[in-house]
Amino acid sequence: MSQTPQPPRQHPFAALDWSQAHRAEIQMRYGDTDAMGHLNNAAYVSYLETSRVQMLREMGTPLEDLLTVVARIEVDYVSEIKLGQQVIVETLVEKVGRSSYTFVVRMLADGVPSAYARTVQVNIGRDKRPAALSDDRRAWMERYSVPPVPATSPA
Repeated sequence: MSQTPQPPRQHPFAALDWSQAHRAEIQMRYGDTDAMGHLNNAAYVSYLETSRVQMLREMGTPLEDLLTVVARIEVDYVSEIKLGQQVIVETLVEKVGRSSYTFVVRMLADGVPSAYARTVQVNIGRDKRPAALSDDRRAWMERYSVPPVPATSPA
């Protein structure tokens, strides 16, 4: 018995208001691609890191104070990125805890969504233990705040 093909479900993050997101343009390098000219899956994660560091630096955080660790990262690849396309990473803040925060991310290639991601970062002190976020960092993140999105797989 054959089934009627179903249209792909829209990713849950697609419904967010991305107009207020932090935006970072990423310079794609030839070495980020595979033999077919597609962006390698590991490069997506590197681009997320580049955008995250840029965002934290724009908060006024000195490089020596960028003491965060990634506790979790999930990436949903929705379309390919090819060498030569303009890559923009948009970031919103889904949750801010005592020492951790969660970003939701949309990666665009020539304006078309190519990946969605969620990352959880933990702020740490010089002793390498979780440390409370400063009031300044919390206030800065508030401008990018969105309601939590259910952790539902789009597939």
